[in-house]
Amino acid sequence: MTVFHLTPAVADAFPDTLIAVVTATALRGHGPWPDTAAAVDDLEQRLAVGTWRPADETDPRIEAWHAAYRSFGTNPRRVRPSVDALGRRLAKKGALPRINPAVDSYNAVSVRHGLPAGAFDLGHVTGDVEIRHAEGSEEFTPLGEPGTIERPEPGEIIYADASGVLTRHWNHRDAHRTRVTEDSTHVAFVLETLRAAHDGHLLKIAAEELQGLLVPRAERTAVHYLSPAHPRADT
Repeated sequence: MTVFHLTPAVADAFPDTLIAVVTATALRGHGPWPDTAAAVDDLEQRLAVGTWRPADETDPRIEAWHAAYRSFGTNPRRVRPSVDALGRRLAKKGALPRINPAVDSYNAVSVRHGLPAGAFDLGHVTGDVEIRHAEGSEEFTPLGEPGTIERPEPGEIIYADASGVLTRHWNHRDAHRTRVTEDSTHVAFVLETLRAAHDGHLLKIAAEELQGLLVPRAERTAVHYLSPAHPRADT
């Protein structure tokens, strides 16, 4: 069991935080996921005909993340929240990247609802996961760069386990160590909002949508929520 903690300092700084942790056990990542392929195709087709566009930095959902990034010293136009970067890429290229079905699932849900999303292969997580401010001594190896070591700036918000940093700038980029591949069988997916009073219902819809994409491919799924009032989730 992996426990996710929202630390008091982060909860105090962002009191309207709500995070969904969607877990999948005995996940079968190989082979086609037709529901995910259809969800991705639908977004791309709607974009192509002009009936939908991804949220951009003028949208309150994205604006809130830009303000959060600035509060801990990150320039959000240079280092963008994941959903902002993914939406910009989709708007420019007209297509989402195809990584693997599990990653494609959370990417589709993320841009559809304008909410940051990520995932961790729990088989490579050490101990519990904390959402906390960095001390500046931690090490982070970015996704796709196994030979690189970075150190988050003190005060930057990170996801971290006992072995190191799992995300930088809250949700800008995931770590290489806990990346989700087709071989990942026990995965925690996260969806986040800083505007629970406005977008909490949207987050819950998104979490249920993601869970629905996972159910046919997993032995067991569950949805847990983290907030300042309930800062611990036992997954």
